[in-house]
Amino acid sequence: MTDGAAARRHVMLVAGETSGDALGAVLMDAMTEISDRPLEFSGVGGPEMEARGLTSIFPMHEIAVMGPREIIPRLPLIFRRIWQTVRHAVEQRPDIVVVIDSPEFTHMVAKRIARRAPDIPIVDYVLPSVWAWRLGRARAMKKYIRRVLALLPFEPKFLGTVGVDCVYVGHPAIQRIPEEGSGARFRGARGIGTDDPVLLVLPGSRLNEVKHLVGIFGETVRQLSREIDHLRVVVPVVPHVRPLVEASIKDWGVPVEIVDDEQQKRAAFDAGTAALAASGTVSLELALARVPMVVAYRAEAIVGWFALNVLKVPSVVLVNLILDRPSVREYLQGRCTADELAEGLRPLMHESDERRRILDDLDELRLRMGIDGEPPGRRAARAVLELL
Repeated sequence: MTDGAAARRHVMLVAGETSGDALGAVLMDAMTEISDRPLEFSGVGGPEMEARGLTSIFPMHEIAVMGPREIIPRLPLIFRRIWQTVRHAVEQRPDIVVVIDSPEFTHMVAKRIARRAPDIPIVDYVLPSVWAWRLGRARAMKKYIRRVLALLPFEPKFLGTVGVDCVYVGHPAIQRIPEEGSGARFRGARGIGTDDPVLLVLPGSRLNEVKHLVGIFGETVRQLSREIDHLRVVVPVVPHVRPLVEASIKDWGVPVEIVDDEQQKRAAFDAGTAALAASGTVSLELALARVPMVVAYRAEAIVGWFALNVLKVPSVVLVNLILDRPSVREYLQGRCTADELAEGLRPLMHESDERRRILDDLDELRLRMGIDGEPPGRRAARAVLELL
């Protein structure tokens, strides 16, 4: 072995879906940039990670499945891929393993690597929502995870209660904060006046989610359009739900602009007066862009019951969890009606005490998230390299 080969560090990364591939790619860029030794990457990743030099031992899309209907017929393949990934780690003996999100796959891999090669440190990038379930699940992670890289600032304190090493590195949404002035350009390109109120409507990124919410959101828009002069509505969507949304907006009664481009979505956030949003990560993106909002959640009865009665969290809105108080109004299941949503949005569409209160809260959230600090990818890279 040459001196150069001896100096090289082998980093094994395991991602299971597109979002993990994107996180892994940013992590690889940052590790390569700040490491004082050459790095070799192998494991499981998608096109973004492969473009940065990862040797993927099989195509990531084979394990990127969502619901039970997709998973059950593919279980034999998924279990083969789990063992193939474990064998790769045991045989290749990487200096460190980083598992990224997709805990249904990556944590099964991590547990088995820890049993067969306990000397290899394993890092978990993106904490599973164990804080929404029970401490026992978090405590179990200590047996096979050396360090957790947290996206949310309250997670290190939670894991600290059970003795798990956890470092807050920041959420990727920090890197998606709109460019200053992009909102004015967005308005100008669409003939939206500087003072015209713009309501952002975000009915979700999954088809089932959109089906449950788009009708209620439409009725909410119709109510507000009868009360608010010059109201403009912008609906940022992901491409695969666009046809469903387009079919639903025809009778909303106001001009509606649909955007499915990421840059235009950010510009729309900068242009927005307020937002009506499905629960999920988008509420955090809106908060970081300083858009006052209300959040809605409606699902099938059994799913909704589970969310409201089993998950051990006081709110489904990340903003409220980070601030540890009910800042953003949320309308869940039976309260998710057009009348309730319109009532929550009215004071946010113009200057009001409620609007100013939320904007102050969002400024506090931006500070807690560390938006002016080192980018999340670099923080994550440092936290991994410290263990080498």
